Amino acid sequence: MNAIIGRKLGMTQLFGEDGTVTPVTVIEAGPCPVVQVRAAAEGKPARVQLGFGVAKEKRSSKAERGHAKKAGLEAAPHVLREFASPAEAPVQGSVVTVTDFAPGEWVKVTGISKGRGFQGVVKRYHFGGGPASHGNTRYRKPGSVGPGTDPSRVIKGKRMPGHMGARRTTQLGLLVAKVDAEKNLLFVRGAVPGPMRGIVTVSKEGA
Repeated sequence: MNAIIGRKLGMTQLFGEDGTVTPVTVIEAGPCPVVQVRAAAEGKPARVQLGFGVAKEKRSSKAERGHAKKAGLEAAPHVLREFASPAEAPVQGSVVTVTDFAPGEWVKVTGISKGRGFQGVVKRYHFGGGPASHGNTRYRKPGSVGPGTDPSRVIKGKRMPGHMGARRTTQLGLLVAKVDAEKNLLFVRGAVPGPMRGIVTVSKEGA
């Protein structure tokens, strides 16, 4: 399988034999049971649905528990994600683990970025702000937001204050530095989106 679901645990360092230090993000990836396999049909590509974690019975619907039961699971997964099916599709009920990844492979990690709440243009878009001289009251204001007579409106897409973060983000070009199969851990060089304990998906480049 070319992808797996995991949870971001935080960042640490790996030390090489020559003393080089590599900053890495630790991801608890899998084990992910294969909940459903969809064959290609009517122009739609084949898909594989993976689960991660276990949801409490009171937090899962009867339909979700029945869907998981078809794959031989006792409880509904906490997270469900669909991925493109590889050439050799896994069998429903099998388990995807970190052993499908190897050090030196390039991956991309997708997650929900940290939420920053309502922010102004200086923090949200890195505006320079106004003069910081004595008596000025426009230190961090956006300034003019649109033309006057023509077209007499604010142009769509204008960078304005608003909600920042908490968006689906994908970080490309990350390198797998280490794989710990016993503890289901992936060590990925660099930073990945999201807060600690945030849910992420790890996919091989090109998958």
